[in-house]
Amino acid sequence: MGHVYQILADGILLLHVLFVVFVFVGQLLIVVGAYQGWAWIRNRWFRICHLGTIAIVVTQSWFSLICPLTILEMRLRAQAGQEQYEGSFIQYWLERLLYYEAPAWVFIAVYTVFGLFVVITWFCFPPKKTSGIIRRGT
Repeated sequence: MGHVYQILADGILLLHVLFVVFVFVGQLLIVVGAYQGWAWIRNRWFRICHLGTIAIVVTQSWFSLICPLTILEMRLRAQAGQEQYEGSFIQYWLERLLYYEAPAWVFIAVYTVFGLFVVITWFCFPPKKTSGIIRRGT
């Protein structure tokens, strides 16, 4: 049964990585796309989802909450008999990958500044308003 928990924990880890990639790469594509004239970066649903994801990260950091994905992954790893890590997902992997340790306030500041950057790009390169009418080709 431990193997199943390990697979589930790895799946949660992958989902978490994709979440982080969406936040960072999404922002990069929004800025580059705005200057390149890519219409899709102004898609309202994409932008709402992007703004919502960074809002979740910033809110969690302000209230010192551990991401639910991190909690779930750690519980699954415990069920699989694997070692767990402490702290937040990003903090753990940044420390592990970059050998960089920082107090929690540094991560809070970085998340907040990045969140403000997302909000600023929302207003500088706003999403298109939808009319609510679906047009079909004639």
